Amino acid sequence: MIMKKMQTLQQLHDNYLVAVVRGHSQEDALQKSKQIIEGGILNIEVTFTTPQAEEVIKTLNTQNHENVLVGAGTVMDAITARIAIMNGARYIVSPHFDESIAEMCNLYAIPYLPGCGSVTEITQAMKRGVDVVKLFPGDLLGADFIKNVHGPIPQVEMMPSGGVSIDNMQDWYDKGAFAIGIGSALTRGATSDDHHVVVSQTKAFVKKFEEIRR
Repeated sequence: MIMKKMQTLQQLHDNYLVAVVRGHSQEDALQKSKQIIEGGILNIEVTFTTPQAEEVIKTLNTQNHENVLVGAGTVMDAITARIAIMNGARYIVSPHFDESIAEMCNLYAIPYLPGCGSVTEITQAMKRGVDVVKLFPGDLLGADFIKNVHGPIPQVEMMPSGGVSIDNMQDWYDKGAFAIGIGSALTRGATSDDHHVVVSQTKAFVKKFEEIRR
């Protein structure tokens, strides 16, 4: 089980781009996720602000290859975390740190990425077995936050979420981000009838990242 957890973290890092999917409905979230996967982003974070989010997670897991990593976002409590895990979520993300969520994820050997905005919150999360923290809100903290935290705490891994764009992706990468969460920038302009704009916007992020990594 521990090996599976480490494999998940490695896959998150290798894929690097994490698509944060917020759907108006179950079908909307599924369509957005499929278009994002088609565009080339393989880390999908289905938020629990989406109706029937657990069903979206389950469906994505049955319809896609194992190289697509599906997790749950906006998980506010341990009960929701367990529901997500039972439906196949490979990682759990929340906007805050919650000790009971950390315990639930540790019980099932599932990575927990809690939202942290200070060194105190980061160290509290690390004490509860968190391997990667979500920097939230990323646009307020800025990429230099990672560099500054890595001075005294080089062992902590951080993933920004919120405010990540094509224009600042290079800065986050250069400052040592473990992965980056991308939300509305992928789905902006998409309608219920036409999600193809999501594919093109996703491809633009993937192309930019490939240039950065090279």
